[in-house]
Amino acid sequence: MKKILAYVLLGIAAIAMAYYAFVYFVPYSEGTRAGELIKFSSRGVMVKTWEGQISQGISGAQIFSFSVLDKDEEVIEKMKQYQGEYVKLTYVERYGTFVFWGDTKYFVTDVELSQSPHFRR
Repeated sequence: MKKILAYVLLGIAAIAMAYYAFVYFVPYSEGTRAGELIKFSSRGVMVKTWEGQISQGISGAQIFSFSVLDKDEEVIEKMKQYQGEYVKLTYVERYGTFVFWGDTKYFVTDVELSQSPHFRR
């Protein structure tokens, strides 16, 4: 009986590790989006994650929500600095997410300032 229980627990652990590896290493899509950075904050009670939004239209009807992993410290600092600016985000869309990663399936890997097509400076 103990052997069967050990095999079942080992099988569950192997499936959980395979799922985690699949979600982490296999992206669903990669791309870029541009818009005005309207929100970026650290959220959560027990597990803090970095969440943000960009507005992709003048009316604010097109909102793109994204997360940033804690390991991307340079991206986090740039986001704080570019608040309210028009930015271009490079992101990876994953098949799923975990509570300790963020609220969305979109994870930003790079951010840069961009020229707004709506307002010229």
